[in-house]
Amino acid sequence: MSRERAETQFFYTTTPLPCPYLPGRTERKVVTEIPRTDPDRRHDLLSRVGFRRSHSIAYAPACPGCSACVPIRIDAARFAPDRGLRRVARANAACAANELPAHATGEQFALFQRYQMARHCNGDMAAMSFHDYRAMVEDSPVETRIVEFRDPDARLVGACLVDWLDDGCSAVYSFFDPEIGHRSLGSAAILWLIDRCRELGLPYVYLGYWVRESPKMAYKARFQPCEILVDGAWRAFGAAPVERVPQGAGG
Repeated sequence: MSRERAETQFFYTTTPLPCPYLPGRTERKVVTEIPRTDPDRRHDLLSRVGFRRSHSIAYAPACPGCSACVPIRIDAARFAPDRGLRRVARANAACAANELPAHATGEQFALFQRYQMARHCNGDMAAMSFHDYRAMVEDSPVETRIVEFRDPDARLVGACLVDWLDDGCSAVYSFFDPEIGHRSLGSAAILWLIDRCRELGLPYVYLGYWVRESPKMAYKARFQPCEILVDGAWRAFGAAPVERVPQGAGG
């Protein structure tokens, strides 16, 4: 009986809020707490069925009448960069990547603030304090690291918060120096994660949700081959149609 209680997982739905990806729509999420007992195993299982982590909570879209958010992951072993991604790799070849414990620093936060003000000045994250940022980085019950990217002068130009899973890694959040946005450091961070998974013999890089109608999310489909979660099964991108949600649909 005690074992049964320990394995019980409770799920809740959030109240409707404005959708951050598609104007004029609303979003709801299903959320669950990542338990203190064996959190990495539970997080692994939740990630494989399309959940993402924030602090000690895992969440997934649960929008009535809308299926625009599609979980996506890169097949790291078979990944082959296109011409554009090869250019990204060359443009950032001089950057040094350091995988570090998930510890927040003032240097990271200053870069995070510049990124938010340049790219998402009207978003909730633009108002985050250092305390909020530190909680985002350090409040994790699972194996989490932060990867710093530095230029040849040792200046911090990008960072990527990443969760490690038993079948790969999950890119939680990336940010970079907006003054060198033309170098696509966000994509460079994903390329680094792919290489790191290959080194470790892990098959997948989880990128969260791909939204066909959102230009901000379109870059995720560039990392081919990749897989999307459709009707509870991971399928090769393009192998099965993803339902397009009519404009004006709720969700």
